[in-house]
Amino acid sequence: MKIKKVIIWVDGASRGNPGPAAIGAVIKDEESRPIARISQRIGTTTNNQAEYRAIIAALEKAIKLGATHVELNSDSELVVKQINGRYRVKKATLKPLYQQVKQRQSLLTGFTITHIPREQNTEADKLANAALDLAVD
Repeated sequence: MKIKKVIIWVDGASRGNPGPAAIGAVIKDEESRPIARISQRIGTTTNNQAEYRAIIAALEKAIKLGATHVELNSDSELVVKQINGRYRVKKATLKPLYQQVKQRQSLLTGFTITHIPREQNTEADKLANAALDLAVD
C-alpha cells in the first residue's frame, strides 16, 4: 500500500536561544493512524532553526514513504507565515533552511502548512522535548 496523503505535526525546541535543540514530528495517514515519528537531537541552534529543521526532516520522511500530498501543522507562526509567503525571510541563518523546505515542497503534488495553537501540537512537542531530555542526561 502506497501512502498518498499524510498529515504532519512538527515542533522544534531549543533550550536557550541558541542552545541545545531537538525536533519532533508525527506523521499520520488520512485516518489519523500514526505511520512515523521523529524525535531527534540536532545540536545547538535557535528555536526558529529547530522549527525549520523539524519541517525538513518530516517532509523528507513523508517523501520517502511515498506521500505526494502533505498537510503540515506547526505552532511556529513565524515559520508558517514565511513558508506561506506572508513574511519575508530576513535572517541569513534561516534562508538556507527556507530554501530546503521549498525544494522538498516542490517534490510534492499538494502541500499546505497551517499555524496551529501550541495546545494542538502536544505530540510533536513531547517528541522534541524527549530528545532534548536525553541530551541532558
